[in-house]
Parts: sequence; structure tokens; C-alpha cells
Amino acid sequence: MTFFEHLEAFRKHLIRSALAVLVFAILAFIYKDIIFDEIIFAPRESSFLTNRLFCLFAEKYNLPDLCINKNPISLLNIDLGGQFTIHITVSIFAGVILAFPFIVFEFWKFIRPALKPSEQKYSFKMVFFTSFLFVLGVMFGYYLIIPLSLEFFGNYEVSSQIANNINVNSYISSLTTISLSSGILFELPIFIYFLSKIGIVTAEFLKKYRRHAIVIIFILAAIITPPDIFSQTMVALPLLILYEVSIVISKVVWKNKNK
Repeated sequence: MTFFEHLEAFRKHLIRSALAVLVFAILAFIYKDIIFDEIIFAPRESSFLTNRLFCLFAEKYNLPDLCINKNPISLLNIDLGGQFTIHITVSIFAGVILAFPFIVFEFWKFIRPALKPSEQKYSFKMVFFTSFLFVLGVMFGYYLIIPLSLEFFGNYEVSSQIANNINVNSYISSLTTISLSSGILFELPIFIYFLSKIGIVTAEFLKKYRRHAIVIIFILAAIITPPDIFSQTMVALPLLILYEVSIVISKVVWKNKNK
């Protein structure tokens, strides 16, 4: 195939992916009560799963400071068309999340003809694990990082004379950024797999720079979490585990290449 034939093939996959996002975005737009009341705004409520577990832990071990989001933060809208804009934005975001497995499948179908028959048989596994890690990362951000962030930033004050009435745009922007960032970070083993396949990364390289990676991971954890060591450690630990898994994956890839 020529370059333009490849481009035309890619365009078809791109259109199908966009249609999938559109369909799920429309569904999210229609079922706004579920999306907003039961998902988007749920982490700020004391009844949210993570908040209840933290409070139970705090009560059991007599550590009251660990009980988070006991009082929901106040949200407000200051733009005339703000709520409609938020509705559209969140619907698109939900569409991307829900359509992600299909998008991965379309991308894999595009590159599949360039793979060897021995590699093509792993198509389903690759699509599954890529989607699984992304969803796992999003859930990790949603159920852990966001509640901790709400507790810290929602209750932080420089003076008792300033009330924290959070702009709903700021709330949703933080929620979507944290969720997507976590989803992308959890794709680390997949990135390492492809980098190892094309010969850029080896297991020895990852082991050699493990200490540097640990520092980078804690820096990333500090960026996307409240500035306390407890939150940063809880976020960094899964990433450190994923890094170690990536070393094993790279080792297996190079072992198969040498065969």
C-alpha cells in the first residue's frame, strides 16, 4: 500500500472510533442524572465507598484525621451557560472512556496487517489488557486520588474568613484530569512492551535506571495528589508495581526475540 492508501485506511478506523465516542456521548448526555449525581458528584459525599472505608478505618484505629469528606464541599456555577457547557464536556469525556476498548480495537486492526502471523494471534489479548489497564487506572484515580484531593484542597484554608465555594468547572476539570492521567499512567506495561519490541528499551536498561524511575514516579504522584506523604505513597505504590511488571515484560519480549 502507498502512503495515501495507508492514510485512507487510517481515516476509516478514525471515523469508526469517532462514531463510537459519539454514540456513548449521546447516551451519557441523555442519562445525565446517573452521570452527574451518581458518578461525577459522588466522591464529595460522605456515603461514597472510599470515604466510608477511610472513616471506618479511622474509627477502628482511633485516627480521626483519616476520616475524609465528612462534609460535602459546596459547588457553584458562575457562568450563564456554564451548566450546559459542563453537560456537553462531561458527555464527551464519558464517551471517550466508554468507547476506549473499541478505539483500541480499531487502532489494533490498523496495525495488525504489519505484524507477523505469530504476533497477530495475540490481538485479542493486547486489546483486552490495554483496555483493562486503562479502566483500572481510571478507577484508581476515581476511587482513591479524587477523594483524597477533595479532602485536602476542599478543606484547605489560609484564613477562616475565606469560604471554599468551589466552581463546578474547577471540580470537573480536576476530576477528569486525574482520571485520565491515572488511566494513561497505568498503560506503562503496554508502552514498555512496544518499546521493547522495536528495540528501544531492555530489561537491563529499566533495572539500571530503577532508582531514577522511583524518583520520577514519586514526583508524578506529588503532582496529581495532595501534598502529603500518605496520599503520594498510596498513588506511587501501584506505579512502582507496574514498573516492576514492565521489567518482566521487557525481559520476556527480548527472550522471545533472541529465540
